[in-house]
Amino acid sequence: MKSKPNRGKGYTAGNSCITEVVIDNKPTKPLLDPGAFCSCVVSPFNLELEKFKFEQLKEAEISPHLSEKQENELSSLLYDHKGHFASDKEPLGEVIGHEVDIILNIERPYPPLLRRPAYPASLKSREALETHIKELLDLGVIRKVGHNEEVEIPTPVIVAWHNGKSRMVGDLRALNTYTVPDRYPIPTI
Repeated sequence: MKSKPNRGKGYTAGNSCITEVVIDNKPTKPLLDPGAFCSCVVSPFNLELEKFKFEQLKEAEISPHLSEKQENELSSLLYDHKGHFASDKEPLGEVIGHEVDIILNIERPYPPLLRRPAYPASLKSREALETHIKELLDLGVIRKVGHNEEVEIPTPVIVAWHNGKSRMVGDLRALNTYTVPDRYPIPTI
């Protein structure tokens, strides 16, 4: 028996009921009836997709109710759109062309409630805050404001600590009170 796999060689060795077939350098042992005719179908193998499944989806909890075909389709779909998700190399995903308009229910000049000064912070928190701001600047999420530019609605931030790791948290409570609610709000749980 001979086969034409995508890569490598395929052949059989032996004339017993159990024979060894090597396809793409992977030995398998199919059980054959004596004198049986056997054909092999080699499906296309995407090394990058398999690597993505092994590295990125190993911790994903995919429903056990999916068939193997559905699971492969889901993995393929996630692989095709992998740039939209955060990863170790890219801490932020990238969705191009998506903008959200935030409409306020007040006019300028904005009330003092929206023009709060920065919160006081310890030296450790200020250093962590500078690290987070530098990372966001490098990723292009935020930009520096020039000394002659006016910031109409500054957002005070605090640094939250958990297990020795810092996280920058914006205090948007005042802004949320003046924001027109969305048609599809996130439910309160």
